[in-house]
Amino acid sequence: MQFRLTFQEISDLIERKAGRSLPVMYGGPHTVRISYEVNMFVKTASVGLDLTVDQVDENGNIILSYNGGMGIDFMIKTALNHAKSQPGGDMIDLLPDNRILLNLSKNAQAGSLFEHVTLKDISFDEQFAIIEFVPKGF
Repeated sequence: MQFRLTFQEISDLIERKAGRSLPVMYGGPHTVRISYEVNMFVKTASVGLDLTVDQVDENGNIILSYNGGMGIDFMIKTALNHAKSQPGGDMIDLLPDNRILLNLSKNAQAGSLFEHVTLKDISFDEQFAIIEFVPKGF
């Protein structure tokens, strides 16, 4: 079974939850590109980040990797440290080599979902993020 979200739906969700516009675009079969506007003294610069789904397991653990240079690394670490102090922050762990672990089963709603389905893959095409899963017992 598949669940599909358009990149615009993902961008809108991020804006509603974070209050910040982060356009999400296709970057490859397991990669999305995210752009972020940074105010630098007298001008605004667009900073890009590639976020790749490296691994998905049946327990709801997702390992992501990112690249974008030292400035991006600093911004990601700062944002993740802030996120860890927020509700749901216990689901996020920063791993070595620019990787992030999302343990979705630590979220009550997602955890109850994983009692009934097994996450198989997260991939992307030109228009959609595609989340593949199978019901447990199949």
